[in-house]
Amino acid sequence: MSALMWLLIALPLVSGTALALSGTRANRQAPVLGVAAAVATLGLACAAAVVRPTASAPLFAGIRAGAGVDGLSAVMVVTVAAVATAVLIFSIGEFGEDENRGRFFGLMLLFAGAMLVTVTATTLPLLLMAWEVMGATSWALIGYWWRQPQRVKAADTAFLTTRTADLGLYLAAGAAMAGGTGSLRLDALAHTTSPWLHLVTAGMVVAALGKSAQLPFSFWLSRAMQGPSPVSALLHSATMVAAGAYLLLRLHPLLTATGWAGPAVAWTGAATALALGVVAVAQSDLKQLLAASTAAQIGFMVLAAGSGGVAAGTTQLVAHAATKSALFLAAGAWLTALGTKQLPALRGAARRYRLVGACFTVGVLTLAGLAPLSLWAAKDEVLASARTQSTGLYTVGLTAAAVAAAYSIKALWFVTRPLPHDPAAGYDTEHRGTRRISRATPGPLLVLTTAAAVLGVLALPGPTGWLRGLLGASSEPSPHAWELGLSAAVALAAAGWAWWYSSRSAPQPGPATRWAQGWLGLERAAQLLVARPVLALARALAVFDDRVVDGTVRQTARAGLAAARLARRVDDGGIDAAVSAVGSGARRLGRWARRPQTGLLHQYYAQAAVGFCVLILIVLLVR
Repeated sequence: MSALMWLLIALPLVSGTALALSGTRANRQAPVLGVAAAVATLGLACAAAVVRPTASAPLFAGIRAGAGVDGLSAVMVVTVAAVATAVLIFSIGEFGEDENRGRFFGLMLLFAGAMLVTVTATTLPLLLMAWEVMGATSWALIGYWWRQPQRVKAADTAFLTTRTADLGLYLAAGAAMAGGTGSLRLDALAHTTSPWLHLVTAGMVVAALGKSAQLPFSFWLSRAMQGPSPVSALLHSATMVAAGAYLLLRLHPLLTATGWAGPAVAWTGAATALALGVVAVAQSDLKQLLAASTAAQIGFMVLAAGSGGVAAGTTQLVAHAATKSALFLAAGAWLTALGTKQLPALRGAARRYRLVGACFTVGVLTLAGLAPLSLWAAKDEVLASARTQSTGLYTVGLTAAAVAAAYSIKALWFVTRPLPHDPAAGYDTEHRGTRRISRATPGPLLVLTTAAAVLGVLALPGPTGWLRGLLGASSEPSPHAWELGLSAAVALAAAGWAWWYSSRSAPQPGPATRWAQGWLGLERAAQLLVARPVLALARALAVFDDRVVDGTVRQTARAGLAAARLARRVDDGGIDAAVSAVGSGARRLGRWARRPQTGLLHQYYAQAAVGFCVLILIVLLVR
């Protein structure tokens, strides 16, 4: 069983690393190898969901790396592997042989592999490492076209924003160690002693909200749209942004243990669902609309996690993964074919490319929460959990559902309009379009669209009971008939209003609209409140380092040099001079002593006689 567990996470990681390092040398083989690895991973994920393997290995002294598949992670591994496979099949037609396809398919497999490790990790150290790999690969994928500076800047913004929130995981790990959970098992974090329990919870919540682009971190998701469309489809559906929601669903006992974390998470999710829904309504760029809707839809999952609806949040996550990946693939197909993602320029796109248009129509109707499609049923499960916690939460959630219908129908209205007289005049705003749909597009698009439409069966009484039993959440509330009818009526009314409003001549955007189009000014606020103060502090510390720390070192060095020069003078003018004087005196004495040494015998006799005379004189004088 442990072999299956290790193989499930090793296959995408190893194959992805090999393809990424192969670069252009594997350009021709990369799509086939990448898809084959993804299909094999999907097979292993399905087997793991049935067998439920576990594995553990020593990591550091007293700390182990644990991984396992339980009820929640069984759903997630299949979802991640299935969406990754569909997206990689779609990607075959997106990149020509002149692109670095080895690097792209390798990074996509690494990205999916990191997510698989994230959802199967049972210990905090392994989760943290997978979290880091996922962040690093997302940076590389968003900035895949690295020769374009604006894309690199977007990747940097997304990476730094999520990295700031990721510091919460390090805080949580340190607090968990201090609080007595030395094993760092995720299921033991709720038993951390106070006050460390609150630090663990706060760190986990911040990291999860940052990864899932919840308020106030949502703006990084807008920047992530600079990446290729397959990256957006994978990142916005089953990986990355879903990771934070998954973590909060996984750690529901930890949120409950603190008392404050559950309501805080629930209200953050509800506020994000409403605020980012408004942002989506204001967008005129299709990918930006879908990006804002992702943050809003993830908000429903976060709302479910905070209000105790683990099964409801899981249903929402799975249904949203299929829906959003299909919508991004459709948007990517139009972007490749028509060279634009601007909604006014996409008028009639669904009529021109009917298969993609049909799939997109089903996807946006699902995203709108219209009955009987999947997200209608999933949202009602979430709202039922929210209603048990607070009527205010339910009201905000229901309002956000109405906004979801508005932005979904807005996108549908544009792409289903009759073709204008000269549609080509609005095309190619991003690049020169191919004017065709790749043969690799229909298959994954149809599969994902079908799944998006029918996954609502998970909210039916029978499948709901099975899912709740699988997740150990049998006591969760179910929506009443009046709730189902109310949400369906609200979504339908909002959809009708959005269709009617879109039909009117577009008014000039006012300040409020521009503010919403700019994602509520969140990035600017982050720059003013975080980036600039941090940079100012960094500059102040640099000045302190230059003038105090480095200045002290330099002054110490100067003092050392001055002391050395003084020592040299003392040595040269004193000690060395004295030594030289002694040497000179010894040489003079030596010269004097050599003078009597002539080698003449009569001189030696004369010297001896003189010497005896001197001795006799001394004796006489002494006496």
